[in-house]
Amino acid sequence: MANDWKQEETGAQEVLTEQGNQSVSRRRFLKKTAMLGLAAAVPGSLLTLGSALAEEKSEAKDGALGVMASGKPVMASGTIVDVPGVKVGQVQDDKALTGCTVIVLEKGSACGVDVRGSAPGTRETDLLNPINQVQEVNAVVLTGGSAYGLDAASGVMRYMEEQGLGYNVGVGVVPIIPAAVIFDLSLGSAKIRPDQKMGYEAAKIASKEPVQQGNFGAGTGATVGKMAGMKRAMKGGLGSASRRLPNGLVVGAIVAVNAVGEVRLPSTGEILAGARGEDGKIRDSLSWMIDASTPPVPAGTNTTIAVVASNANLNKVQANKIAQMAHNGLAKTIHPVHTMSDGDTIFAIATGGVDASVNLVGTLCVEVLAEAVVNAILAAKSAGGVPAYQDLQ
Repeated sequence: MANDWKQEETGAQEVLTEQGNQSVSRRRFLKKTAMLGLAAAVPGSLLTLGSALAEEKSEAKDGALGVMASGKPVMASGTIVDVPGVKVGQVQDDKALTGCTVIVLEKGSACGVDVRGSAPGTRETDLLNPINQVQEVNAVVLTGGSAYGLDAASGVMRYMEEQGLGYNVGVGVVPIIPAAVIFDLSLGSAKIRPDQKMGYEAAKIASKEPVQQGNFGAGTGATVGKMAGMKRAMKGGLGSASRRLPNGLVVGAIVAVNAVGEVRLPSTGEILAGARGEDGKIRDSLSWMIDASTPPVPAGTNTTIAVVASNANLNKVQANKIAQMAHNGLAKTIHPVHTMSDGDTIFAIATGGVDASVNLVGTLCVEVLAEAVVNAILAAKSAGGVPAYQDLQ
């Protein structure tokens, strides 16, 4: 078996024209051959052999794979504002530990949604169904405050109306503002939630500046690893990442990570944040579930919500498919995901400008969203007595 693998490895080196006695690990071999296979499967793909090798060489520097050569996780580069036509504004209350994140679209954009969690809190998701009339949205709101936080979307709507942006109904415009919430009432103050004022301010300050990550916006009061209750939880947060291809296609993601499960690093399986045992060490969620001594997690007290965006030329039907595909980014990083206690929701936005297939955009969204989830955990700081990943290093 070892000899067979050695022959495969040698063959891979020849295909990739790597000279000398360079060593290629199994993981890198699989990565290279996967890139070659994708390039062959997609006509005119820019995922060439050269880009595969370049990505490998930059692995430790840009953190795109979420881990350095030393094994220490690093944050992936870029944020969702790298996507043309996308701006982000965030407002938070650092004492009440809640906030909202508004993704503003400079022009109306196609949008789809896919809800997988069993306890969602959403607004204006029905109109994103492909059979319904409205084809574009003006902004998307990710917010804390549970169902109360949906009020923030009304503030965004008011700001958009003042700018004359929205669906033309003859006597004025009706801004289309879908929204989703996380439950963060267990941290900070349960009586202070994102409201119209907070949503208005977030929309007003939206910009192309790199998104602040960790304890910002909708991630301010986010926590993860609640399979054994809040007393053993760890800090979640707001994360974002992006990737750019040579043809100008840009894909980005932004996510508020507030899962009942733990967050793992996809490349190694390491649990970055989860439920802590008596000794302070993280135990995986499955072991907590098997251990009948822990009480069940109340429904609707968690949820991970996200937006994936690209500047691809896509319609509403295609955007819905990409939102569906993007959930694999959560599945790669959150265990368990889409539980009865989560309301996991992903919106997919297409601002237009570059021709790209649904398969390519959807696949990239999976990777970028996974990176954004990891970024949220790496950037988070302890709050409300809940420790963060940074505290355990």
